[in-house]
Amino acid sequence: MRQALHETKVFSSSGDLLADRRYEMARAYRGDGDLPAAIDLLEQAVELQPGFAAAWFDLGDAREVAGQREGAVTAFEEALKADPADRHGAGLRLRLLDIGGHAMSADYVRSVFDQYARKFDDALAALSYSAPQMLAQAVEAACRDRKRPVQFGTMLDLGCGTGLSGDAFRPVVDWMEGVDLSPGMIEQARKKSLYDRLDVGDLTESLDERARADARFNLIVAADVFVYCADLTLIATMAAQVLAFDGLFAFTVETHPNDGVLLGPKLRYAHGEKHVREAIAAAGMTVLHLAPVSTRMEADQPVPGLLVIAGLAPPSPLSQR
Repeated sequence: MRQALHETKVFSSSGDLLADRRYEMARAYRGDGDLPAAIDLLEQAVELQPGFAAAWFDLGDAREVAGQREGAVTAFEEALKADPADRHGAGLRLRLLDIGGHAMSADYVRSVFDQYARKFDDALAALSYSAPQMLAQAVEAACRDRKRPVQFGTMLDLGCGTGLSGDAFRPVVDWMEGVDLSPGMIEQARKKSLYDRLDVGDLTESLDERARADARFNLIVAADVFVYCADLTLIATMAAQVLAFDGLFAFTVETHPNDGVLLGPKLRYAHGEKHVREAIAAAGMTVLHLAPVSTRMEADQPVPGLLVIAGLAPPSPLSQR
């Protein structure tokens, strides 16, 4: 469950007091609407410290807003060169400018949300965020339709963040595990005492670890997490490996009316319905429920999304021969 990453600044000192001062002044001028002054000061900062990744990234952003596309590309490339871990997301910005770039780096997500963790719940409340509650209601309805109890022995919360889904599902789960890339988010989740186990880690690595341990979960939940994953096929396949035979895989995504996956200006991936269905099928699962939803607001407008519940596909008659 996540908000637009680029709205939170990642800053690391250049080690040069003059360069840092120009960077801070540039941000102040940018906040006051004086874009040319901000660009000038950022150019001075990177001239003083050519390895100043934060300044290069902000310079790329400012140049792009000013319509200086070529200069923006250069600045984002320099930001990526200065910080190969790409904690600022320069690679994503290059992708948006259609000149390459790469997928969202784990270091980028981790560093931003570590800074963001303490105010995360309040920020999502301000966006009328409701994915955990929507998922809980949809899972309950799916259980009723299948005449099965709304109670799960084990649940895995992928990208658990501060534990909002844990709060929504705790009453119907006996054993609950959560995993998140950000230690800061896990720290906040731990304070709520909702989970029986919490781990800091990459989602695919954590799923692989559990698959190797032959773990099985009756319910796997991912609330607004896949906006930071491009192709859903791998994550769905790995989730299927640890899903109990009668288990449910419930998640939300942001969507768009066309096919495939799009990276939006808020640096979040939107998945077309066809891509979602194909990823579920490739993982050996069946879509049990898929409906349009909006889990949050943005600029006072509902963000289009999909709520999906999947289960393991029943074996075909041919496979029984």
